[in-house]
Amino acid sequence: MVASFTDIDTLAINTIRTLAPDVVQKANSGHPGAPMGCAPMAHVLYSRFIKANPLNPNWINRDRFVLSNGHACALLYIMLHLTGHNVTMDDLKQFRQLHSKTPGHPEANHGITGIEVSTGPLGQGISNAVGLAMGSAHLGAVFNKPGFELVNNYTYVITGDGCLQEGVQAEAKLTEFGIPPPDFVNVTSHLQLGSLIVLYDDNHITIDGDTAVGFTEDVVKRFESYGWHTLVLADGDNDPTAIANAIEIAKSVKDKPSLIKIRTTIGYGSKNEGEEKVHGAPLGAADISNVKSKFGFDPEKHFYIPNEVTNFYKIVSDEGIAANKTWDQLFSKYSAQYPELALEFTRRLNGELPDLKDILP
Repeated sequence: MVASFTDIDTLAINTIRTLAPDVVQKANSGHPGAPMGCAPMAHVLYSRFIKANPLNPNWINRDRFVLSNGHACALLYIMLHLTGHNVTMDDLKQFRQLHSKTPGHPEANHGITGIEVSTGPLGQGISNAVGLAMGSAHLGAVFNKPGFELVNNYTYVITGDGCLQEGVQAEAKLTEFGIPPPDFVNVTSHLQLGSLIVLYDDNHITIDGDTAVGFTEDVVKRFESYGWHTLVLADGDNDPTAIANAIEIAKSVKDKPSLIKIRTTIGYGSKNEGEEKVHGAPLGAADISNVKSKFGFDPEKHFYIPNEVTNFYKIVSDEGIAANKTWDQLFSKYSAQYPELALEFTRRLNGELPDLKDILP
């Protein structure tokens, strides 16, 4: 059962909404609108669902998160900072600067933990997430035993209209699995990847304006035709409980991946909220002051995180660390009962080749 939402959750969400414009403004470049609009869903995911250990970011049974609309990466960097990963406040202040750890799109293996895959080209991230979910499903099928679910993690995705317009998200060919290559979404339903949960940021805005200009398909019906489980939420701006309940429902569907369409307001809180003006440019000092005042923050404070929010997310991080320790104890018992499988599991995690003489004729 998901813990109920209180004033601290509202404060945390509004902290994200006021910090993201500061990050983009200092760089004088970037996308503030999506992080502001997606703040509630990101907070719900990281505070209630994503199981990860910032001290051991490569823990095999961590939940994966992919920000498919990578241009909104200020959101991801903020969430990683809050949850104890190696993103400092100075890193946030160096957003989009030469040689910084926080480039304009998330990059894996670039000095920051908690970034599973590089995302930038629209559609790439959600396609990569399919591979992550497939990998976890395969690992679990090979090594899980009754009473020993070594691998039962989820792959969560935030994606937007731009990703769902791109061909790559519908053309990730996986013929090596013996499946015709129509598209990745067909593959995921065929393989019954219930551990893949996609949150669709339905803000109706592209860089050119309203999506009505060039994207009028019914995305939910398309995904339903692929065999996905779908849910639709009318208020992604002010109802974190509905978001959490939808994710709980999605987790209960074991034989289908889930798409949760969430209606949001891009740039929520800005004087230009809901418009393409907040998509790919800084809000400007006056509007940032307006946003902070609207949410009860001091307009004169920049890159500000209330202590209550820091402490709240410290508890979230501690829960992830504890989950990792519990898993370590499970694997120790597993190793005693299934020593050969445990050795093979460890070999794979270490990236070591098997003894080829046992494989080759």
